Amino acid sequence: MALARALSRIEVRIILMAVLPFICLSCAELKQSKPLLPMREYEKMIVGRLDADYVGTNNCVSKCHSHDKITDDFSHSVHGEQIKPETGLPLVNCESCHGPGSLAIAQLDDDTEANTLLKKKCDTSTFLDIMHIPSQAQSLICLKCHSAASIPALAHWNASSHAVNDVSCFDCHKLHKGPQQKVSYEEMAEMCYGCHPQVRAENAMFSHHPIREKKMVCVDCHEVHGSVQDKLLKESAKETCTRCHMEKQGPFAFEHGDLTENCMNCHTPHGSVNNNLLNASMPFLCLQCHTGHLADNTPGVKQLFTNRCTDCHSQIHGTDTPSPAVTGRGTLRQ
Repeated sequence: MALARALSRIEVRIILMAVLPFICLSCAELKQSKPLLPMREYEKMIVGRLDADYVGTNNCVSKCHSHDKITDDFSHSVHGEQIKPETGLPLVNCESCHGPGSLAIAQLDDDTEANTLLKKKCDTSTFLDIMHIPSQAQSLICLKCHSAASIPALAHWNASSHAVNDVSCFDCHKLHKGPQQKVSYEEMAEMCYGCHPQVRAENAMFSHHPIREKKMVCVDCHEVHGSVQDKLLKESAKETCTRCHMEKQGPFAFEHGDLTENCMNCHTPHGSVNNNLLNASMPFLCLQCHTGHLADNTPGVKQLFTNRCTDCHSQIHGTDTPSPAVTGRGTLRQ
């Protein structure tokens, strides 16, 4: 019996010694990077044709006038700013995004007028197919220059809800639209509504933040390029709100406990059918946490459902003044 057990243990050890190298090899295989495409294809996706050369914007537009308006607008934009005036070199030119352009103008004559007369244009098919590559690749074209080191807000871009949901830089920033390449405050709300129709509906309600009135914009509260906060907020909900509503910040001697951390326990940020952006009308909002004065039959005191809690508790966000009642406790009345 003992001999059988010893032999069994030896067999198990032999099997483990034989299988262990394969297990280790399998683990190593799992850790290896296996791109869906050859690495050369990824390089071409971001850089462009590897058999083309960079020729500069001036050499491109000198043979073809079809992009003169775009070139002029770009030269007056922030991307067209010169590194130093004496160099004449822009921070960014056409090839920075579209890839090397030698093949695009290879079939064009040096005579621009002849090219125009014969309707010969540059071969744009040799450029990067920017509009048909994955959104992550589109963003990488921008991130070649706009790194987190130069723009701290981009430190959280790759893990942001926009990037995860296949939103690229080009979905918001239209570089060929004109010299103004940042999204203007006048256009921002409509642009955001394109993906967030629920917010548009909420902002059309009776009580809303003044986005429709152009007194504030989405980026006043949200860090659209990525944030460690929920809903891409720039700071925590309380800190975000009290940047404008400073009188609600506190700290107070007598605080409304449920409001010390999150204003959205009572308020909805984009719009509400109730006054003051409340989640529900009073007194029903307060009754979600408080029992109210259902047993109060004091003569001359209004019944609970015929008034609002803030008719008496006017300092609902907090106060430093104790209640005039005998107990001296703070009831947020004054």
